Amino acid sequence: MYDAIILAGGKKNKDFGDKSTSSYEAMIDIDGQPMVTFVAKALSASLRIQRILVVGPEQELRKCHFPPNAVILSSGETLIDTIRIGINALGHSRNVLVVTADIPMLTPEAINDFIDNCEQHDADFYYPIVNKETNEKHYPGNKRTYVKVKEGTFTGGNIFMVNPLTVPNALRVADPIIENRKNPLKLCAILGWSFVFKFLLGTLTLVELEQSVSDLLDLRGKVILSQYPELGIDVDKISDLHFVRTNFSFKG
Repeated sequence: MYDAIILAGGKKNKDFGDKSTSSYEAMIDIDGQPMVTFVAKALSASLRIQRILVVGPEQELRKCHFPPNAVILSSGETLIDTIRIGINALGHSRNVLVVTADIPMLTPEAINDFIDNCEQHDADFYYPIVNKETNEKHYPGNKRTYVKVKEGTFTGGNIFMVNPLTVPNALRVADPIIENRKNPLKLCAILGWSFVFKFLLGTLTLVELEQSVSDLLDLRGKVILSQYPELGIDVDKISDLHFVRTNFSFKG
C-alpha cells in the first residue's frame, strides 16, 4: 500500500475566465464536480492507496466530496512549497505517489499499472511516458506536448512515484525543471548543450534522458512506459477543458 499526495494548490490559467468561480485549477468543474475529486476517487478505487493527502486551498477543498481516506492540507505559495508540505506530512520514508490535480480522466487501472511497473525497478523517482501513437489511438484530437527521442515520440504523465528521502535535495535544483516542464528546448538547456544537440538531431535515447535527470537531481530516475494516456491528459487551458468535458463519458 502507498500514500498519495495530490498537488491541488495551482492557480488556474487566466484564460479560463469565468469557466470556474474559484481561482484554483483543481476546482474547475468537470461533470458537476471539481476535477480534483475525480483524481482522489481514482486513487482510492485503485485499492493500492492507503492515505490521500490533498494539498491545496483548504477552505474550498473541505466543501468537496472526497473518499474517507483523504486528508486535506493547506498548500504553500509555490509548487515546490506544496510538494514539501505533502512530503513532510507523510510521517514515513516509504515511496509515495505524487499526482497533479488536473488529470480528471485518471483511472484505477492506469494507477495500478504504473505502480506495478515501478515495482519492477529500483529507483528514487519514477516518471511515466506515453507513446504518441497510443495517445492518439485512444484520444484522437487531444493536444499534447511531445518529445522525439531515438525510440519514438512521447508525452509525459502527471503522476510520479518518489522516495521521500531524496526529495529535499532534489527540490533544491528542481524548480527550473518544474517551471519549464512543458518547454522541451528549455529543459534541454538546463540539462546541457550536448543534450540539446542530441535532442534536436533525434538521437537522444530514453536511457540518456534517465541518466541526465538522475545526475542533475542526484537520485536514481526511471522512465516508465505506460499504455494509459489518462495519466497525462491534463486541463491546463480552455481547449483541454473542452476536450475532457467532451470525452469524460469514456472515463473508465
